[in-house]
Amino acid sequence: QIQHPTASLIARASTAQDDVTGDGTTSNVLLIGELLKQANRYISEGLHPRIITEGYELARDKALEVLDKVKLDKEMDRDLLTQVSRTSTRTKLHPKLADLLTEILVDAMLCVQG
Repeated sequence: QIQHPTASLIARASTAQDDVTGDGTTSNVLLIGELLKQANRYISEGLHPRIITEGYELARDKALEVLDKVKLDKEMDRDLLTQVSRTSTRTKLHPKLADLLTEILVDAMLCVQG
């Protein structure tokens, strides 16, 4: 059990990230750490934490707006599923095993989809 409140927050965020996507926990922890580091810097300069929070909320809203503008609507064809599957499995498995499993995973996805 984690006792420190900030460490607990980071652990919960990492667990939630893993539960939702199965990946990205390290990136999540690094991003949170950097946001906290920057917030600490601004607080030490006298900025009120509420102002920092409002800034982070504005940044989140802007990031979501930009992502919505640049996203691509693509049909989930075999080629796209193969690319996504290979990219994802190579982050967790040895590349040879990932490549072997890619086609199996794509076949499974197409069976479920179809």
